[in-house]
Amino acid sequence: MPAARESLLDAARSALARRPWSAVRMVDVAAAAGVSRQTLYNEFGSKDGLARALVRRAADGWLAGVEHALAGPGDPGRRLTAAAEWTASAARGDPLVKAVLTGCWSERLPSPAPSAVPSCGGVPAQRAADGTLPSPAALLATVRERAVAAVCAPGATQADRAELADVCELVFRLALSCVAAPPRERGMAGLMDGLLHRGRPG
Repeated sequence: MPAARESLLDAARSALARRPWSAVRMVDVAAAAGVSRQTLYNEFGSKDGLARALVRRAADGWLAGVEHALAGPGDPGRRLTAAAEWTASAARGDPLVKAVLTGCWSERLPSPAPSAVPSCGGVPAQRAADGTLPSPAALLATVRERAVAAVCAPGATQADRAELADVCELVFRLALSCVAAPPRERGMAGLMDGLLHRGRPG
């Protein structure tokens, strides 16, 4: 039941904004979502399952925003800048996104890598999909490849693609560094302009 699932995730996210994950109770999440506790357990299996789904939704939302920025208007440099700005904004605005991307988990947050749900016929497909999350390095590799695919010029050589991959990785690493130490005078766009002018993506 997709509607109940989203309501439960929304309720869990709201609870997490008010108290540490260790203090979030399943019965309270179910009540806030307007469903039974049994429905919550049917959907996620356990509190760890709810944690996995909550963190994965945050990661998926960030990835969707990156893809939206990369598909937006403008030249490749402008689209990479938009993706970097979105990454920094998403990480600053959501501690789950920040933790997923940096690997820095506080005690207030759900466990980053609870045990994966065993794969068997009795496990709902969605719960199986909420398995252990990829590492920050794996997420960076994923978004780097997606960025290359989105902005690479037609007919680019393998060497061009390799160089562009390095530029794209630097773009996202710079975006994450700006979460910890926000840029001043030039801002994110200014930093990206200097980087991309040297890298000349596209």
